Amino acid sequence: MKITTKINLMTTAWILCVLLAVNAVVFFSFMKITVNMENVELLQKADNVIREMKMADSPLKIKEIFTPYLTNHNFIRTVQSNSKITDQATNDQFLAAKIKPKYVHKKETERRTIRRNDKEEQILIVRVPDSSGAITLEVAEKLSGLELAKDVLLSILAFCTIFGALLALLGGRWLSNLIMRPITNMINTMEDIEQSGIPKKIIIQHETKDELQKMAVTFNRMIGRLETNLEKQRQFISDASHELKTPLTVIKSYADLLLRRGLQNEEVAHDAIESIHSEATRIQKMTERFLDLADTESGDLLEIKLIHLVSFCENIFKQLKSAYKREISLHYQDASISAAADELKLKQAIIILIDNAIKYSTDKIDVYLEGNEQYTIITVKDYGIGISEFEIDNIFERFYRVDKARSRETGGTGLGLAIAKNIMKQHQGEIKVKSTEGVGTEVGLFLPKWKVGKELFLNDQNIND
Repeated sequence: MKITTKINLMTTAWILCVLLAVNAVVFFSFMKITVNMENVELLQKADNVIREMKMADSPLKIKEIFTPYLTNHNFIRTVQSNSKITDQATNDQFLAAKIKPKYVHKKETERRTIRRNDKEEQILIVRVPDSSGAITLEVAEKLSGLELAKDVLLSILAFCTIFGALLALLGGRWLSNLIMRPITNMINTMEDIEQSGIPKKIIIQHETKDELQKMAVTFNRMIGRLETNLEKQRQFISDASHELKTPLTVIKSYADLLLRRGLQNEEVAHDAIESIHSEATRIQKMTERFLDLADTESGDLLEIKLIHLVSFCENIFKQLKSAYKREISLHYQDASISAAADELKLKQAIIILIDNAIKYSTDKIDVYLEGNEQYTIITVKDYGIGISEFEIDNIFERFYRVDKARSRETGGTGLGLAIAKNIMKQHQGEIKVKSTEGVGTEVGLFLPKWKVGKELFLNDQNIND
């Protein structure tokens, strides 16, 4: 069953229940009020009759007293203590015979239903004892106006109920269409996306400021992110293809050279093999960077442990100094400074920063270890070419290079800072860059002191404990 049909049926059923409840209250209230009014009137009539009976000169005149008070389908009679009728006046013998006399000691009201000619009639009876208690005056009359009013009221209520049900059906349909319109638009948009494979957004025609508009806005925001990710994916494929194209072209060219000239010319063959090896090595490093980037974006669990940063950094710098023959100075005030992190990934991020500093500077490199209430900070500072202000926002993009010519010479792929940023994101930390063109660059890794991992909840204090 469609949601629109469910909404329509549920709203109609609910309104019908409300109408029936209201109609019942109206009907029974009307009956009670009308009968009470008739009851008061009939009791007043009985009191008047008793008053006149007291003033009568002889018992023979009592029947004459009853006659003026008779109405259509009515009787008035006196009943002794043995429930015998003494005097009676009536214009409806069937009614008088149907209602048995009853003696009472105090005022009493009774409403009774009788059948006449296969029809039900409402009869109101009042019984009032006289002051001496010897007899009871019994007055009864047919509630003809009540029957007619009841039938009219039932007809009106039935008409109103049917009319209300029709309005409820129409209103439920309008309401269900109003509710389902953005959902239907979303379904149609999803079907279009499924068929075409192209992300599309829902067109919001009216600002309703309700949950449905919020859902549509959320859907559009999700589609916007998908479009951004798809664009990044296309850009990544394009950039990766471009990056791989150059070394593959070089390899192919030298392979063609070897095929044409063979190995007779040792010098040419040696140069060709050396170039092929160099470009193959470059492709290998680029592939490793691709894998590193994919690994840092996959959100894998971190192997968190306490790292004593001074000895950790000294070991890294010892290896780099040996490989690059560059001066790397470590500065710190607290020799016990530590951080909770994944050792291999933090090492990878630091090496990326040092590697960039080596590529884009020729002077010494300074590394600072410090901390504040929130973060443990590792800062790598070089005194090289620097980065212009308008390029700082782009340096974390994949394949972006500040000095493209120098990057080609040094074999850079433009993926290092993107990987370092992802590593810090995995640690719920930050990476920040300050740079002045021609002066140098300062890059900081900010590791939170309170580390909330997927499996661990650590800080410096409880690790040391």
